[in-house]
Amino acid sequence: MTRVINGTGSDRATTGRLARAVDAVRWETQSVGRAARAAVRGPGRERDLLVQSLKAALAALLAWLVAQVWLNDPMALMAPWVALVLMQATVYSSLVTGARQFAAICIGALVASGAQAVTDDTTGALALSVPVLVLLSNWPRFGDQGIYAATTAVFTIATGTVSGEAVGHRLGQAALGAVIGVAVNALILPPVHLRDVRENLAALAREAGEVLSAVAGDLRDGEWDAQTAVGRLNAAKRLQDRLDALRSARGWSRESLRLTSGVLRKLHRAPTDALPPEDEDERLGRITGHVTALTRSLAVAADEERSPASPDPEVLGSYAKLLELLGDSCRAEADRLLGEEDPGDPLLDERTEAAMRDLHSTLQEGLTKAAGQGAARTAVLGTLVLQAENLWADLNPQARGR
Repeated sequence: MTRVINGTGSDRATTGRLARAVDAVRWETQSVGRAARAAVRGPGRERDLLVQSLKAALAALLAWLVAQVWLNDPMALMAPWVALVLMQATVYSSLVTGARQFAAICIGALVASGAQAVTDDTTGALALSVPVLVLLSNWPRFGDQGIYAATTAVFTIATGTVSGEAVGHRLGQAALGAVIGVAVNALILPPVHLRDVRENLAALAREAGEVLSAVAGDLRDGEWDAQTAVGRLNAAKRLQDRLDALRSARGWSRESLRLTSGVLRKLHRAPTDALPPEDEDERLGRITGHVTALTRSLAVAADEERSPASPDPEVLGSYAKLLELLGDSCRAEADRLLGEEDPGDPLLDERTEAAMRDLHSTLQEGLTKAAGQGAARTAVLGTLVLQAENLWADLNPQARGR
């Protein structure tokens, strides 16, 4: 009987692993399908990746045709190899990567030739050159291209082509591949990463609005407790990941505009004048901070061990209405950033602003009543009102000072 039970348990474990593996494969397949549909549907990150991949293949093919078919060089493999790896996300990074890689290949070929001349033995040359080149590959000046020094040395020694003529051929083909790779990247739809900034800004505003609306719904339905508060706080903290993505996209956009001005930018017709200013990053960053601080204060208010008195349910209901309007304003901000023709009911709309002022007055009255019920209750509600005011001020700068 014991054997039967163990066997059944083992079968269940195996079935569970198989089910998880099937789910993982299904999820990956669906992700590929979504990416393919997005690339066909319109401009976006997926189409940019498709274009860069096709350009890399084109650069490698051109380098091979020039090196092998036209020049008939015995070291033709170096040209497409270098051209392929130089298809970077920006023209500037392609130039920097090409310079670093070419320097690493030169050093690797020269050191390998010297080691072969000194030892006159393949194993000895490898033992003498590879450790030094692997150590040298960690030099920060090489970036992530330093390893090509060691791999070039291995190829050079293993193929036995260590003569001066062979080394010259190898370096010449590396230079040819670098020129072709950079030229294809710069002249054929040069990558200009402006769309990522706008999309990340809009996503940050929309996700902040979703957090506020979720919190408002919990407060309105009376489902706010310590566990729910912690969950909403974690959702607000995840906005930091989107903010980091925005900052990374801004850096890529700034770099992608280097060396792509004038004629090259006209070839791509990049909408450089439509790029949101960097002040928008700071403003959305402040909004993210306000949302996180607001949810943290609500989490403290819901924790009986940390807050001796939470606000009255009636006051929290008014606060929920205010948060719902702020959430709608965040979503309207996202639509504006994406250039939607009808962003809905923006915060600057007279009706929305009037409703927010009425709610703000209600909260102020609640704060006055709370003052007579103890300092703790007043402090909690005052903190919530202050953070809502800060959020409102950054969403609607015209409201400051009114």
